[in-house]
Amino acid sequence: MTDQHPTLRAQRRSETQRMIQAHAVRLFTEHGYDATTVAGVAKAAGVSPMTVYRHFPTKEDLVLVDQNGPLVAERILASSATQPLVRRIGTALVDAATTLTGADAGGGPGADPTANKQFLLARLQLMISTPALRARHLDSHYALQQTIVDALGGNAADPNTPDPDAVFRAQAAAGACLAAMNTALMRWAEDDGRSELPDLIAQALTAAFGGGITGTDRTDGTDD
Repeated sequence: MTDQHPTLRAQRRSETQRMIQAHAVRLFTEHGYDATTVAGVAKAAGVSPMTVYRHFPTKEDLVLVDQNGPLVAERILASSATQPLVRRIGTALVDAATTLTGADAGGGPGADPTANKQFLLARLQLMISTPALRARHLDSHYALQQTIVDALGGNAADPNTPDPDAVFRAQAAAGACLAAMNTALMRWAEDDGRSELPDLIAQALTAAFGGGITGTDRTDGTDD
């Protein structure tokens, strides 16, 4: 039973974090980011402001914190190192988007796929429309790029002494794939989530790199 305690604590912490973030995103969307205070978020969530800050050190983190990085890294580490870099990264990005917009998503407010999708969409639209969030969103982009590079390095013969040329290739591949993904994210936000995000990401990656890059059967109905 002792071994279960850390897992239970982590689960409760994750549930509390998701609950607080769900209330925060709802309030930001309804009343505006600048007009909503951390104290207001805490009151809506039924917790103290200290609890909010314990889970989210800054107000911006209430929107920006998500599980995308760990999901992408997990899928890259599970992929074959013999595959091309952009295929490994692209497949991971599509798979992570499928998880985050699906049932029981780790970064969403609950187990309802529609609620998870709307939650992710609301966060993205806040990032795009709120000046205070745009710069931090760029920081998050670079952090995700580094997470991808680190995950790719985890398959190296000696991860503790990475090859500079291999790191450069990983950075270039990650940056190119993330640029394609961001194009898909912008499109998804503009059409208010009417398209399926994983399909848009796959289409953007195919447009950038050619067919078969994501290891999925998703297509945009055009010939390669």
